[in-house]
Amino acid sequence: MPSSLKFGTSGLRGLATDLVGAESRRYAAAFVDCLKTRGPVAEMLVGRDLRASSPEIAAAVIAAIAGSGVAAVDCGELPTPALAYEALRRKAPAIMVTGSHIPADRNGLKFYTAGGEIDKADEAGILAALVPDRGGEGQARAEPEALRRYRARYAGLLPHGVLKGWRVGVWEHSSVARDLLIDVLDHYDAEVVALNRSQSFVPVDTEAVSADTATELAGWVRSHQLDALVSTDGDADRPLLVDETGALVRGDTIGILTARFVGADTVVTPVTSNSAIEGTGAFRRVIRTRVGSPYVIAGMGEGDGIVVGFEANGGVLLGSDVTMNGSTLTAMPTRDALLPILAVLGAARRARQTLSQLVATLPPRVARADRLEHVPQDKSAALLDLLSRDAAGFLAPQGTIAAVSTLDGMRFQMASGDVIHYRPSGNAPELRCYTEAATADRADELLAWGLDAAKRVVR
Repeated sequence: MPSSLKFGTSGLRGLATDLVGAESRRYAAAFVDCLKTRGPVAEMLVGRDLRASSPEIAAAVIAAIAGSGVAAVDCGELPTPALAYEALRRKAPAIMVTGSHIPADRNGLKFYTAGGEIDKADEAGILAALVPDRGGEGQARAEPEALRRYRARYAGLLPHGVLKGWRVGVWEHSSVARDLLIDVLDHYDAEVVALNRSQSFVPVDTEAVSADTATELAGWVRSHQLDALVSTDGDADRPLLVDETGALVRGDTIGILTARFVGADTVVTPVTSNSAIEGTGAFRRVIRTRVGSPYVIAGMGEGDGIVVGFEANGGVLLGSDVTMNGSTLTAMPTRDALLPILAVLGAARRARQTLSQLVATLPPRVARADRLEHVPQDKSAALLDLLSRDAAGFLAPQGTIAAVSTLDGMRFQMASGDVIHYRPSGNAPELRCYTEAATADRADELLAWGLDAAKRVVR
């Protein structure tokens, strides 16, 4: 029977029913075998998110690691960047059991070598090492301090008491970082308001927040008189931020503000991120990549000075050591949500501005994004094929095409300066649409048109 499991933009993903048991053991054992071809592997760390299927999958991963003769270290429930930080500290590989933001019936594995996230060559090595399930059994050594060390990383990033006087809401839902967020914000003297903790998994995509969710978040901001509302996706490598007016702060805007806050020289980001990055004039160099952290990480290797990477979902990757407030953050080239949340809040307080005022300091380019769910890859491919043959006709209602990029999907810049970009998701049966314009109304109008036009082709 065909399996739903495949590597996408961020690790292995698929239906949880396909991943539980034998397949988890197979991929974990293949990762161990792949690493052993490069040298000894003494230990491997394992972490997980709060999905119902994650404990069982983590147990299978641990069994495969132990069965391969490697010491398994169970870091428990913690953010993906916390596990990555612990792996870098110990110079050990790791596997995170998480489906990130995708629906609860799915899950995944994120793999880390001793040097950080795996790249596309590593993915190929894992696939080449796959063999029939060998089973496996054994216990893991618990490591409860990994989360504490990650929290300590950010304890001195901002001045003491910097958030005193601000009411900050934390949308808890099923984020694995929900308690951590409250703890860290309290550390900086914010008045924290905890909101809507969930016992079941809630798939939060920070890059495509639904209109209903956005309305609910804005309502909480008004009813609780919040200066900001924060959250993350399920495994806490993507931030969510709402300003004091109830408006969502887009992920790429969060990335720009974070890069500016830490004094980045080089910024690396996918083609889907807002072109306000270049418009700020704040960075010596901007490198554009395909969507996915492996591509951003590869691009970061080309940067110089202080290097910061980020994606349109807001996850920030630190490519250089950075000293802030007398405290040094070591490089951590994997997506992180806590750094950008603290950086944006800290930047607003340092400038004595509200969040909306801080965002308004950026060039007036407005980007929007949404998706059509349950779109098989062949249907997305049919749309891209149509665009490759007759983009001018397809996009005629929106004007004349001035430039085309096929770096990832198809991105069209119109003569008016408007942008419309179609890209099939790399880890779910979805078609994503991105738009950009000079005003919010135009970006919204273009997004609604783009989704409707695509729907007529893929449905």
